[in-house]
Amino acid sequence: MVTAPEELRRAYAENGYVVVPRLFGAEEMRALKAEMQRILAAVCGSGQAAGSTAEAIGRSGVFVGLAAHSALFREAVADARLRRLLTIALGPEVEFLSDKVVFKSEATDFGTPWHQDWPYWQGSHKVSLWIPADDATPENGCLRVIPGSHRAPARHDGEATDGHGFANRVRHEQIDEEAAVTVALPAGGGVLFHDLLLHASHPNTAGTDRFVWIPTYREAHAVDPDYPWAVARRVLPRG
Repeated sequence: MVTAPEELRRAYAENGYVVVPRLFGAEEMRALKAEMQRILAAVCGSGQAAGSTAEAIGRSGVFVGLAAHSALFREAVADARLRRLLTIALGPEVEFLSDKVVFKSEATDFGTPWHQDWPYWQGSHKVSLWIPADDATPENGCLRVIPGSHRAPARHDGEATDGHGFANRVRHEQIDEEAAVTVALPAGGGVLFHDLLLHASHPNTAGTDRFVWIPTYREAHAVDPDYPWAVARRVLPRG
């Protein structure tokens, strides 16, 4: 883990990601997790939101658009601590696009398959932050990454027949497991990563919750397709 700005820039350029052991405090993450749970309960109770049925959300363990539903998340996506980190990858002018919760539980326990994010949105390259609301461990489904894999797109032709979503996934035989790095993090830590970084997660064998908040950003004024899921997007203040 590195924290000095110049070290962060070098690590991001070389590896496609950087790990910061602490971005938010424990109380802040408890509040954000409670808000994620409130939003999920409301969305699943209403039956549908943003084109995703409650059943599909439960199968995939993913819900996109927290900031569109919550003033707390609209404030959090522009937090100065995140803005300072984002400038390492995007420069001084940053635009928030959208955010999501990826959750695992006793019922939603599968590991996220290997994939890159870019095939889902294409256009300019984006960066995301992976911020756990619970301590993320190999047992409850922490992140896995392949350093340096951000330098080129991978073929995403793996089968997606398990009902868990993630339609763009890499075949397991294409992955060099010996190169994979497990990123265990305390709640409130973060991983800043390029949208071509190959990443996955361990399955949740702990039988406990593991909630992660993932906001996504781009360089402000980037020319991109119209993203219907980016309903809460906005250019962030500098600094």
